Amino acid sequence: MAEKNIVVIMGGRSSEHEVSLMSAATVVENIDTDRYNVIMVGITKDGQWKLIESMDKVKDGSWVDGHTEAILSPETGKNTLYLLGKDRVENLHVDVVFPVLHGMNGEDGTLQGLLELAQIPYVGCGVLASACSMDKFYTKIIVDSIGIRQAKFVGVRRAQLRDMDAVVAEVEKTLPYPVFVKPSKAGSSQGVGKAENREKLVKALELAAKHDSKILVEENIVGRELECAVLGGADAEASGVGEIMAADTFYSYEAKYNNADSKTIVGPELPEGKEEEIRRDAEAIFRAMDCYGLSRVDFFLTKDTNEVVFNEINTLPGFTAISMYPMLWAARGVDKKALVQKLIDLAMVRYEE
Repeated sequence: MAEKNIVVIMGGRSSEHEVSLMSAATVVENIDTDRYNVIMVGITKDGQWKLIESMDKVKDGSWVDGHTEAILSPETGKNTLYLLGKDRVENLHVDVVFPVLHGMNGEDGTLQGLLELAQIPYVGCGVLASACSMDKFYTKIIVDSIGIRQAKFVGVRRAQLRDMDAVVAEVEKTLPYPVFVKPSKAGSSQGVGKAENREKLVKALELAAKHDSKILVEENIVGRELECAVLGGADAEASGVGEIMAADTFYSYEAKYNNADSKTIVGPELPEGKEEEIRRDAEAIFRAMDCYGLSRVDFFLTKDTNEVVFNEINTLPGFTAISMYPMLWAARGVDKKALVQKLIDLAMVRYEE
């Protein structure tokens, strides 16, 4: 029997709850059970922490009806997960946590802060990198500081939408149509809209405001959508490049997860030197954002000028069957089992250092 316990946390209160469950299924399947006892903890959409007894309960959704609470102690050095049920009180030692949470209340530094307080080793980026990377405003500020090209933007706060005419006027003064409208801290393309005129801009702003109190309106970059995976600590290394072939006008949540015509291509043909440029930029952004463990960095390659333009960074990228991050490393000879183990090893290295 394995000597160490790994807690995999999934679900969460963000709009990416279902994607998290899919990613976690892949992670759990690829953990070396000769080395680790896998303990699954699910966070419901309303924030309840529950023990998940089997992956079958994740697949059929019945885990949310479970009666065993899972409480992670924030007490420094205690490394304890309390399991409290009708006929069960159990304390489990936690050796490492793999937080497979996408979006707010999980990928944004909040859970990472809890784990730092408890001094429990965990996979992935720390508090600062997670928080800044989740907030597209602050990502843009940091990336601007290292001189990497990115889309021009206008920032809008939800409260400003009370004077919608003023917001629209500011956007139209700064950016030409069409524009993309994004919640500042949502992921998996949730709440993202494209606006070709004033009427659609208003609707897109209202949609984004349902997902976040801060909204980003960006210039439309016409070009290919490219992604690059980064793995490691101080010596972090970028993978090759993958391309998104969206079935929609952009890679929306619906196109990403529910449209079979959307495709991802690993190792697409690119103009000379562009793959290396993307890899260099990805590594530079990873370090500037103070990332650790893993991140996926997304770019555009402009249609007419072949200019590399940074789009966004994800500190806990998807691990689903169609996710680019594990596919890019598989193309480099690192299969899912090796990738998951590498991420766990990195978590332990950071803790020991």
